[in-house]
Amino acid sequence: MPELPEVETVKRGLQPVMEGATIVAVDQKRADLRFPFPERFAERLTGRHIDALERRAKYLIAHLDNGLSLISHLGMSGSYRIEHEDGGETPGVFHHDRSKSSAHDHVVLHLGTGSGKRRIVYNDPRRFGFMLLAEPGELNTHPLIKDLGTDPTGNRLDGALLARLVASKAAPLKAALLDQKLIAGLGNIYVCEALWRAELLPSRMAGSISGENGTATDMSKRLALAIRSVISEAIKAGGSSLKDYRQADGALGYFQHSFSVYDREGKPCPRAGCHGTVSRIVQSGRSTFYCPVCQH
Repeated sequence: MPELPEVETVKRGLQPVMEGATIVAVDQKRADLRFPFPERFAERLTGRHIDALERRAKYLIAHLDNGLSLISHLGMSGSYRIEHEDGGETPGVFHHDRSKSSAHDHVVLHLGTGSGKRRIVYNDPRRFGFMLLAEPGELNTHPLIKDLGTDPTGNRLDGALLARLVASKAAPLKAALLDQKLIAGLGNIYVCEALWRAELLPSRMAGSISGENGTATDMSKRLALAIRSVISEAIKAGGSSLKDYRQADGALGYFQHSFSVYDREGKPCPRAGCHGTVSRIVQSGRSTFYCPVCQH
């Protein structure tokens, strides 16, 4: 499942083409993806001007000129590609082939832009992604959006805020970090990496990193910094590009080469001076990778 850095990378790839463009036509190839498409989906998008494209947690949101918002989620295998109307594809560095079967091109947005016509093609072999519409003025109260927690980019997520968020949580620390109502957009990969950087066990009680009355501690400060840094580095590297994920231009990111513990079970811990071996446990059905020697 693409995580926040992957979705942010896709957003940045699509922004130069989509923002300021007009949706001239929409090809909707089927009635549903993960969820049914909204009624009159293609009709309601046609003719609309795209004012802005943003990311909230793992959702892409296109803001249209009539107040309508298009909410998109990539699911497990969804990807966007940018094509010229003459058939040429926006250049990219293709390290692996990705699905371009027309059977999996479920939505095509035909755009009129200042530099000509473009097609934004949504391809999704497994159809776990989706596209929904939020009515004007209702985006912030939409069921998918209204309960999202703090975004882990920027400086808002600091040790004090993190300590307050988890102060009363008896759940394992990793589970608390994956709670989208607390921190929006974190996923399994980057939580494992952040916990390793902060030298904290994923199985310890979440509230244990908070001080009295939810005050900041050295642990909460270390973890907040680790979360922000690992997310920032992954965005700069273009996302992890695991399995089906692709950037909008087809290029793969390279952050997977920098993983310290994720998917490295049985390998030496890379922390200087640590002689531990990366272990794997299962928490809530998900693999957790950590070092039992330097994480406490």
